[in-house]
Amino acid sequence: MRLSHHYIVPHISTGDMLRGEIKGGTELGLEARRYMDAGELIPDQIVLKMVGGRLDQDDTRTRGFVLDGFPRTTTQAEGLDDLLAPASLDLAINIVVPTPLVLRRLASRRVCEDCQTIYSTTSPPRVLWICDVCNGEVIHREDDTEAAIHRRLDLYERETQPLIAWYRRTGKLVSISGVGSPDAVSDRVVAAVDDHRSAHGGFGVPLPPTPVPAGGLSGDSSQDQLKDLDLR
Repeated sequence: MRLSHHYIVPHISTGDMLRGEIKGGTELGLEARRYMDAGELIPDQIVLKMVGGRLDQDDTRTRGFVLDGFPRTTTQAEGLDDLLAPASLDLAINIVVPTPLVLRRLASRRVCEDCQTIYSTTSPPRVLWICDVCNGEVIHREDDTEAAIHRRLDLYERETQPLIAWYRRTGKLVSISGVGSPDAVSDRVVAAVDDHRSAHGGFGVPLPPTPVPAGGLSGDSSQDQLKDLDLR
């Protein structure tokens, strides 16, 4: 969200969209609910259909967008390439956070049901778990329980880790540390985007793959999250 505000581009969160579908009781939402309640990943084709519909909207066609929580698998990444063709994604940012810190952050996270503003047990809203932004109810999401978090981390290691290698091969992957305050991490992400923008003359032009270091970016002690950027 901070990145989309900084560059004035749409923030496209598949998690937020899925929760919106569920809250609205749509057919897609009902199908997705079964997977989310079990802490499982949503099937690729469901997510691609939802993202494809969002990318067809006019606000994604001018300055670009930030994808949050998507893609999570190589199948989704390949599907995203098809959705964007003949253009292509500019940059994928891999935010690396040690697993114990991920567990603490997610277990303490609280989210506004209406506007999705994020709080925590250590940084709550000002009044009685009522959102400071929209006065919505701030809740502890069902998929932020300790058991659900562990299931998601296991799924991540199995299904999302190969995505890191996939983006590394394309030359579009940048990895940064996610340890520190939200402001510090946001500053690192903005610096990575601006460095890429400076090196390649802006965004919106498909770039050839560039050499990147071989080897893994993380092991069992870290959790990586991809923020995908298309800033035109």
